[in-house]
Amino acid sequence: MTLLLNRRLFTAALATSAAAACAPLTAQQGPGAASASAGEKTFAKDREAILAMAGDYRVRFDFRETASFLPDYEPIAPKTSGGHEAVRVIADTGRFISLQHILVIGEEAGPTGIVKHWRQDWTYEPEEVLTYSASGKWVLTPVAREKRAGAWAQTVWQVDDSPRYGGIGRWEYDFGATRWTSDATFRPLARRDATRHPPYDRYLGINRHALTPKGWIHEQDNAKIGMRNGEAVTFVHEVVLNTYAKAGDLDLKPADAYWSRTQGYWTQVRAAWDEAIMRGRGVSVQEEPEFGAVTGPMLLSIGDNVAAGDTDEASAAAEARSVIAEATQALAHSG
Repeated sequence: MTLLLNRRLFTAALATSAAAACAPLTAQQGPGAASASAGEKTFAKDREAILAMAGDYRVRFDFRETASFLPDYEPIAPKTSGGHEAVRVIADTGRFISLQHILVIGEEAGPTGIVKHWRQDWTYEPEEVLTYSASGKWVLTPVAREKRAGAWAQTVWQVDDSPRYGGIGRWEYDFGATRWTSDATFRPLARRDATRHPPYDRYLGINRHALTPKGWIHEQDNAKIGMRNGEAVTFVHEVVLNTYAKAGDLDLKPADAYWSRTQGYWTQVRAAWDEAIMRGRGVSVQEEPEFGAVTGPMLLSIGDNVAAGDTDEASAAAEARSVIAEATQALAHSG
């Protein structure tokens, strides 16, 4: 999660470091010191794996429903798409790393459009994770000490920086692979499904990020859940394979130019979401099929105006805060 939400974690880390510095030298050199050294090496290796996902990529998104669990449901045809994507490190404090995706859509001959895409935040040994709990509702979920030890939480955000889902897991380095696998968590429908108005209304999914010789992959194992006769049931399973292949020959300057012009605005947007989340120990905002949340069209439009030079950053940030406040307070009051 972003810097504001990680302030408590950062303070705890400083206290731990200070206590270690004051401990007797003989104590630090015992078996515990060797264990701490191994932990530090693993932590550094984990960071390298996360940061390795930054870069310029040709991307392919592949979504496939597999097995139906209801006699009257037929899996839909596979769906694939792709484009060029810039993944940039926008924050790195050591125990917290934020990667912003910017998608350039178009034919191989040249890009035709820029989409501020999803964002993934990585937090080391988090005390809590923002998780999806019900339609339009996300809550800060405590993480037990034994579960968070050596683990990283990944929080995924929508194109307008509203929340999508969060999970926790550990990076593993076995059998020649570098991979991170999350626990199973709920998440709202993605655009590919939400715009079709299917009989299911959420996913129960597991994420896997793995580095490859050509870049990295993002896999998802999803159970598509919906209500049937008053009970939550699984309609179908889905496998997702998003492939990020390094491409040094791409011209992603338009993506970087967009980010250069709008990053200050989006910093303010993230801060506004963080404040709403901290204030309510979670947040409620109405879901929307095309953008994920009802705030999407307006926040992205304001960002486009900033990129075009039609709106100054201060005015844009003030308008964005108003949009977020209105949307979150309206749903909270209605609930």
